[in-house]
Amino acid sequence: MKKLLLFLCLSFVTFGYSQEENQINFPKNEIKGNALFLVAGALEVTYEKLLNEESGLGVSLFVSYDENINTKFSLTPYYRFYFGKKPAAGFFVEGFGMLNSYTQETYYYAYEDFPPYNTLETVIKDNTTDFALGFGIGSKWVTKKGFLFEINGGMGRNLFNSSETDYEIVGRGGITLGYRF
Repeated sequence: MKKLLLFLCLSFVTFGYSQEENQINFPKNEIKGNALFLVAGALEVTYEKLLNEESGLGVSLFVSYDENINTKFSLTPYYRFYFGKKPAAGFFVEGFGMLNSYTQETYYYAYEDFPPYNTLETVIKDNTTDFALGFGIGSKWVTKKGFLFEINGGMGRNLFNSSETDYEIVGRGGITLGYRF
């Protein structure tokens, strides 16, 4: 009876170890730069920490250096869930929050009875900061050496000052190059 009990205990221990999943060991840090925004007049740098083979947490920092871009700054934390066969690669969906600062320009026109009938009188620029929540989709490709290429896009809605300005909807996206280490 003792031998039977010992055999059953050892069998359960063996089955317990055999039920563990095989974890693939892969690099879990990524640093990326948005090439599309760099050409457009802004800098966006992203760091992502991969939690496991299917998900990751990241943060993006966007700074504009072109006067024609109204969004001057944004800090965007996000969570991604990946559907690809490779670890943390392939198609993904993301949820994000965005702290953004932008310039709202207001133009006032003077109407006159002689040509030109309307002329630009005043331009008022207001700096506004808001917080948005949104979602996005994209895809990521990673080489064996760790270089990566990503295309993503998303949209969100400003939550606090959007009724006072024209910036209710915020966009997120880009063509990103980076390295996984």
